[in-house]
Amino acid sequence: MSISRLINKKVGVKGMNYQLFQSIHNLSGHSTILDDVMIFFTNYALVLYALCLLGIWFLGSNKSKRNALYALGTGIVALVVNIIISKIYYEPRPFVTHHDVHTLIKHAADASFPSDHATGSFAIAFAILVRNRKIGVPMIILAVITGFSRVWVGVHYPFDVVASIIVAAIVTFIILKLERFLNPILDAIIKFYNSLFGRKSKGNYKKSI
Repeated sequence: MSISRLINKKVGVKGMNYQLFQSIHNLSGHSTILDDVMIFFTNYALVLYALCLLGIWFLGSNKSKRNALYALGTGIVALVVNIIISKIYYEPRPFVTHHDVHTLIKHAADASFPSDHATGSFAIAFAILVRNRKIGVPMIILAVITGFSRVWVGVHYPFDVVASIIVAAIVTFIILKLERFLNPILDAIIKFYNSLFGRKSKGNYKKSI
């Protein structure tokens, strides 16, 4: 493939990305209620996930605690991957490249690709989903809303969110395959926690919330 074709292909993808961005972002500014809802999720989704993981940790069995640790670890690893990607490939925010974009929130003009909020949300949601579908499905729905809200408020392109989903899925898959090596470490952490707070762990790995 010639260099000119590569350039045209890249421009075509960027054009499609921006068109998709406009179709979503242009929905904002017409309803104060919808804008406020999207701003809430874009700002506080990760806080909601943190509260969910804390609830799973404090209210659940040892297996649930292990699930919470996996979700936390998957989220952290996925965000580290994001940092590496952003160092290799830098994509400016939509409001940096296109000065006619009016964001609903203030945001630093840092790397747009991939979305950290979407990556963290999907990584945590995927990690829980593969271990507990009942809790994981609502988390996936929250992650979808979070990713959509990032485009709605004008701080990310749709492809940033798509990349986040891919990163989160790959990291989740790799960590899932490493479970037999990681389980003893996580179980030791849980055992230490239980010893500090005097909670018995007998039979708690047989079920989870």
